[in-house]
Amino acid sequence: MIILCVAVALLNGVYAVQSDVVLQPIPLMTARAGDRVILECFQTEGNADFVSWFKKTVGQRPRIIATSTPYAYAVFHNEFNATRFAVTPGKREHHLSISGTSDADSATYYCAAVWNYEIFFGNGTYLMIKGSEQQKSNSRTVVQQPVSEPLQPGDSVTLQCTIHTETCAGEHSVYWFRQSSGESSPGIIYTHGNRGDHCERSSGAGSPTQSCVYKLPKRNLSFSDAGTYYCAVATCGEILFGNGTRLDVQEGVNHIVFGLGGTLVLCVVGIIALVCTRNRAKCCEHCPVLSGRASQPLHHDGSRAEPTGAQSDGEVLNYAALSFADKKSRGGRKKQELKQESVYADVRHPDWE
Repeated sequence: MIILCVAVALLNGVYAVQSDVVLQPIPLMTARAGDRVILECFQTEGNADFVSWFKKTVGQRPRIIATSTPYAYAVFHNEFNATRFAVTPGKREHHLSISGTSDADSATYYCAAVWNYEIFFGNGTYLMIKGSEQQKSNSRTVVQQPVSEPLQPGDSVTLQCTIHTETCAGEHSVYWFRQSSGESSPGIIYTHGNRGDHCERSSGAGSPTQSCVYKLPKRNLSFSDAGTYYCAVATCGEILFGNGTRLDVQEGVNHIVFGLGGTLVLCVVGIIALVCTRNRAKCCEHCPVLSGRASQPLHHDGSRAEPTGAQSDGEVLNYAALSFADKKSRGGRKKQELKQESVYADVRHPDWE
């Protein structure tokens, strides 16, 4: 009954049922036909009552492979048997091994643990089997166009994936994987689903061919978008992978830094010019004026005094005008009007000699 509930949950939405309790660390694994592979499954917490493995191929229902308990051998279901499949019994590790792999083993494998009447699923591991003679003979290829121009943060780019096929013209399911630097395996980032509206059919001298183009737009790039992008096309019961497109996001010129640097330089130049101007003005205040009409004294009526003989010989004189105010006359005396007169004094300085 519990296994039936697990199958129903997978049919309703296999990609949405995920948990951190069950960890499948490798999202994508590739192998050649005939190799032996081990799909890892770890339980991070709790004690599972039993663990089940499921196989999900494109366009088909998920099928249960085996069920095991922590301390007992696995029980296999459907067409799966202990000849090629094995489940490692353990308390925290529930690995699935497949021997003598073939094209039919290409699928997504899910590990599910039942604990406290709850079902916990891993993220799944996609197993791709490549290199078989039959796959090489089929005229189906996936080509990815490289990115020619260097990219900087904020730029936009469109990744392109083209599939050429002759033997099968069915619908395609396209998946995009990204492998960043430092990651052991790529992870799925986008899927086109079942779509065939980007395909063009052409008939030549040989058998008719079909070319389908799928695009992945990337806008407002950042350093986290760097990596190698792989296009995977599910068609005719198999998965075809492209050669990958390398996306390098280089560090661009920071215009803000250059603008602030230029502003700082202008401020420094302005400060230096202001300091020089003030020093020059302070120096000129202590310099004597030796020539010109600025050295000529003024009379009380505003006219300039003509230079005397002594002054014409190069001596510089400073004149000070003294003004005498009228005094009030004592009582009983007749007030007399006094004229204001100006007296000039000749002042000599030792430094001017």
